[in-house]
Amino acid sequence: MNRRQFASALGGAALWPAIANARPGDAPPRGKAEHVISIWLGGGMGQIDTFDPKRLGDPKKKLAGSLYPSIPTAVSGVSVCEHLSQMAPLMDRVTAVRAVHHEVIDEHAAATNRMHTGRAVSGTVVYPSLGSAVAHELGAAGDGVPAYVLIGYPNITRGPGFLGARHSYLYLTDTSQGPAGLSRPDGITPGRQSRRESLLSAMRKGQESADDRLRDYDAAIDLGLKLSGPDFTRGFRLEEEPGDLRTRYGGEFGQRCLLARRLVERGVRFIEVSHNLNFLNGTGWDVHNAGILHQDALIRELDTAMSALIEDLERKRLLDKTLIMITSEFGRPPEFDSGGGRGHQGTAFTCVLAGGGLSHRGAFGETDELARKPVKDPVSVPDFFATIHAALGIDPGKNLYDGDRPVPITDNGRPIAALFA
Repeated sequence: MNRRQFASALGGAALWPAIANARPGDAPPRGKAEHVISIWLGGGMGQIDTFDPKRLGDPKKKLAGSLYPSIPTAVSGVSVCEHLSQMAPLMDRVTAVRAVHHEVIDEHAAATNRMHTGRAVSGTVVYPSLGSAVAHELGAAGDGVPAYVLIGYPNITRGPGFLGARHSYLYLTDTSQGPAGLSRPDGITPGRQSRRESLLSAMRKGQESADDRLRDYDAAIDLGLKLSGPDFTRGFRLEEEPGDLRTRYGGEFGQRCLLARRLVERGVRFIEVSHNLNFLNGTGWDVHNAGILHQDALIRELDTAMSALIEDLERKRLLDKTLIMITSEFGRPPEFDSGGGRGHQGTAFTCVLAGGGLSHRGAFGETDELARKPVKDPVSVPDFFATIHAALGIDPGKNLYDGDRPVPITDNGRPIAALFA
């Protein structure tokens, strides 16, 4: 047994008996989800104003608490804020994981990295994002499509880290145009393109290189040639969808979610949909001071798009195959700042899971009376990541490798066993 085999065997054996409700020798939970749609709320979604409502507060009186009244949901005992009225009847397909926590509060970049890689920044290792790790483990679910697509702006925290460029993402920012760089210039006829590909093939013949970076580059070229074809690019033609369905999804963010569903149908494994759109309230989800005045518009837009996505996937019999997750870099405290908004809070915040064949319960975990800290079933960021991997059938106890150096895929996270009941 070599070093890599020994480390893998040791890592898996050491982890699984520690899972809640697991017995020594139990196999890790193994879900049957095939795709992930990850909705990213850049800036920090306030759990107390969305999926973990508490008593009503008052910014004028500096009374800590929720800004909006709560409403009941399809799950008895589980409430959400009044602006999530379309999600409320669907919460039996959803779990708001209410006791996620980490120690990062003051730095958006560090917290964003934490919620994409599952780890603190390291000076010696560039860790892969969750999307890249899933792409590495499972690849694309269809031919001629990328494994990982980002609908939003590129960022190193979304990248492949030590896994290499072949496990990175394809990105776009405009749903009406598709990814930049895939369309051939007008002057490149099919015949000219064919000659270019023949020349590339001739240059590659007899060329062998042990350099992983060159192999990654060649793989990226090959994928780019496939993606520029009509089969994949047709996925971006949202005008093919019925008008009433497009209206149901809502504005630009909703159209991003609709595109994500179309990409799932074409075999893309992991899609991140960014919702840090600032034009609704001027600050996005980072609701300091007056930014909170129109936070309700953001919440309603999320409500519209998320509920449409769940219903659409269910109608197409894709909901059990598609795990939807909503994450943000941290939450917000119950107190109001001097301008009436909220600061940052990493000690307790909510991440949301839907579909994916999980055993949903409306909510998992509890926070104290003002959502400041967990009081029941706390979930670390590695635990949350382990749950995603397990839902996809990926062993969260395995190792990835930075060269010959073993790196646990989830930093020894433990899946939420209750969601696999």
